[in-house]
Amino acid sequence: MRAIAASDPTRAMTILKRALELQPDNLGAWLNYAGLLRASGDSEAALNALDHALSVEPRSFHALLMKGSIFDRQGDMPQAGRTYALALLFTPPIDQLDPPTQTALARAREVYAKYLEDFSKEIWSAVDAKSGRRTAKDRQRVDRFLDIISGKKPSYQQKPTDYYFPGLPPIEFYDDEMFPWMPAFEGYFGDILGELQAELSRGFETFAPYVQLPLDAPVDQWKLLNHSDTWSSLAMKSNGRVVEKNAPRFPKTLEALALLPQPTVPNRSPVAIFSALKPRTKIPPHHGVSNTRMVVHLPLIVPEHCGFRVGSETRQWKPGKAWVFDDTIEHEAWNDSDQLRVILIADIWNPYLTDYEREMYSAILASVDEFHHEAVSYSESI
Repeated sequence: MRAIAASDPTRAMTILKRALELQPDNLGAWLNYAGLLRASGDSEAALNALDHALSVEPRSFHALLMKGSIFDRQGDMPQAGRTYALALLFTPPIDQLDPPTQTALARAREVYAKYLEDFSKEIWSAVDAKSGRRTAKDRQRVDRFLDIISGKKPSYQQKPTDYYFPGLPPIEFYDDEMFPWMPAFEGYFGDILGELQAELSRGFETFAPYVQLPLDAPVDQWKLLNHSDTWSSLAMKSNGRVVEKNAPRFPKTLEALALLPQPTVPNRSPVAIFSALKPRTKIPPHHGVSNTRMVVHLPLIVPEHCGFRVGSETRQWKPGKAWVFDDTIEHEAWNDSDQLRVILIADIWNPYLTDYEREMYSAILASVDEFHHEAVSYSESI
């Protein structure tokens, strides 16, 4: 067909028309026909043929790429950008594409990037004009919405590994103002750091590997950290109880933790640990157990080149400055320094749960455990 099209495009069109009359769902024929129409300069007919091709296979990369290229030639950049965006979603491996298609793909990426840039400028300009003297805090959720619809940042949702409670908003990092206990808790920073340093001066033996999956469990992204002391922890509270063997050495830490509205779920929560991440160690992206509780970080020992990402927001810890985040949203951490990083981690109730919902959640989970006749370790939750 390519040979005929090259030497006699009119005859090739006639052959393809007949083929499509007999096989109206022939995707290859529609693509060839559209290509001939595009080459002849009949853009509207080519677009019509491509619409037929996409009715046969809506995910056709080649149909979307060709359709985007026609809008591109016409100078209709918004249409070209939107169409190229769809083509890029279904791009095959590059080694499966011939050189002309690779060139067209490069053009699609270039146009799509410019489309996103122009689109972002337009909508941000409109928001700026309407926002007046609004503060950054006032605009926080609006700005994030703009980031998502402009393609600047992806959208992340709650994906708890075990228990999803409906109706709770997915918030990556919470505003400090929601937690009146935060200043008093942060006020214990010096005392907690002192207790931690005293513990570390005696060695690292009291810390245990954070990830301890059974031998018969799939390790997936935890392969490098499973039973490794590169990420380890020292528990203050575990499975709903104070760890008595550690308590005498950390009275101020436990006093600070008493300020937090920690969940009370028999055999599960509250939980509080010191989390130690050794140099050049990364914690891979993962999700927490339940969106009924959030997680508090109080950074204690934080060298440079450490970071933490929740969803689309990345932050650096600052010693003594706590934050609260939703760990059922994908998150990860890293220590790219040559020194140890240690933070205090604890769970708290999700602030959007009512007292009744907290009571019922605890009762339901206790019933679940009673049914299974087992106490469930919640160590993976934070």
